[in-house]
Amino acid sequence: MIENNKILEIKDLRVSYHTYAGEVKAVRGVSFELKKGEALAIVGESGCGKSVTAKAIMGLIKGPQGEIKADSKILYNGNNILNYNKKQWQEYKGGECAIIFQDALTALNPTMRVGKQIMENLTVHKHMNRKTAEKEAIEMLRKVGIPEPEKRAKQYPHQFSGGMRQRVMIAIAFACDPKILICDEPTTALDVTIQGQILDIIKKLQKEHETTVIMITHDLGVVANIAQKIAVMYSGIIVEQGSSRDIFYHPRHPYMWALIESVPRLNSNNKQVLASIPGIPPDLLNPPTGCPFSTRCNYCMQICKEKMPDCSEFENGHFAYCWLHHPLAPKIDMPDYKGDL
Repeated sequence: MIENNKILEIKDLRVSYHTYAGEVKAVRGVSFELKKGEALAIVGESGCGKSVTAKAIMGLIKGPQGEIKADSKILYNGNNILNYNKKQWQEYKGGECAIIFQDALTALNPTMRVGKQIMENLTVHKHMNRKTAEKEAIEMLRKVGIPEPEKRAKQYPHQFSGGMRQRVMIAIAFACDPKILICDEPTTALDVTIQGQILDIIKKLQKEHETTVIMITHDLGVVANIAQKIAVMYSGIIVEQGSSRDIFYHPRHPYMWALIESVPRLNSNNKQVLASIPGIPPDLLNPPTGCPFSTRCNYCMQICKEKMPDCSEFENGHFAYCWLHHPLAPKIDMPDYKGDL
């Protein structure tokens, strides 16, 4: 029996890449857990470690360049997948855990018909014969809203639009009824109306299959639409985590305040200057000893540069790593965005 229905637990995940310039510490102690059917969004700017975290969960970190540190744990149904043998990995990848990449054109095989790419997954993981797999592949294309699925199944990826290719990726991912689905920026480079359609398809299939979803994105609009929980990443660390409601309405880390302030408001006038976050993220070849956001934070104190803050816990599993919550820190008014978003 899985404790508290937890399907996935990430404990102190540390991932490094060994380059000619040195060791890049891409993920530096990430921890979170998910129950069956929950949706978690991991948000943050480019290079913060979101996709590396997703690849580690999917088993796509390859040596000798990529290394998951020995004390890291990725528990699926209580078992550490980092100890899997070759046969267990084959069953897990694509069967138990699937991923939708942001660029469907490069993720799909350009020399193979779309229907056959779905069938391949079904024959490997569901052990279906060719006729049954073909029928199921057409049904999956119909489920994700592709018109004339019998005809489209015989076409190649280059004959599909960007939105349609992303639907094919969703069909491949959901074909084997995975328990965990990772969406790595699945709506990047799609126009707004198509983005909405893709997210609606993912939400619909997630509900039907009770799939646990991890959504990797830098778009806060996507987050609000799909996730019950949010983890805010910066410089390889989760700096704040909680329910979507708490993160959006009562954020407790200056980085999340800055992200929310930088979102354009519909009720603002046309001449309003858009807010931005000055400076650049720290170099992960030589990560800072203190808070990684200290060089860009308006509330930075001396201790922020010297020591990483402890975890401050609030209600409903909401926590943040920031010195402003220390009893001896100067008192500031925490922003409350309720009714403003």
